[in-house]
Amino acid sequence: MSATTSIPGYTYGQPTVARSPLTLAELEDIKKALLFTEEDVRYLRLAGHVLADQVEQILDLWYGFVGSQPHLVKYFFDKNGQPIGEYLAAVRRRFGQWILDTCNRPHDQDWLNYQYEIGLRHHRTKKNRTDNVPAATDIVPLRYLIAFIVPITVTIRDFLAKKGHSPQEVDKMYHAWFKAVTLQVILWSQPYAKEGDF
Repeated sequence: MSATTSIPGYTYGQPTVARSPLTLAELEDIKKALLFTEEDVRYLRLAGHVLADQVEQILDLWYGFVGSQPHLVKYFFDKNGQPIGEYLAAVRRRFGQWILDTCNRPHDQDWLNYQYEIGLRHHRTKKNRTDNVPAATDIVPLRYLIAFIVPITVTIRDFLAKKGHSPQEVDKMYHAWFKAVTLQVILWSQPYAKEGDF
């Protein structure tokens, strides 16, 4: 993952990333509630191998989905209602790396901190600051973070099935992906919660 240093705004593991208010023990409790196990870790790693050379096709599908829905794509518009091309491109590169990170990164303190950072970047706390863009909106509403679990999950199955794995292996990769995406969205939602409510 050495090429990640050239991704604009990708600060995984860097000291500038805020420390998550959650502890690693609390993270483990959330994973237990999601039925996330070591088997899921193994199948996420397998999914990482399967998806690695399909990232651009996945992003094409996801960006097509977002771009076709005005109520979603507007979060990439400037104050005049025009799409900010460089913003879309920078986010796309980080989104592609996120696919690989979802499959391959260990759930350690750096990972936990970066999930908090991603949440802050969708919340008014830090939205638009990473790319220094004058976007029209200062927050992505929590409802869309939660809703996006579905398209990001249901669209991945066909990609997981493209490398000749058995239906059972595809199912296990798919369920591991679903749990991993849900886990991250839970963590991204933390900045949206009132203090003491998360």
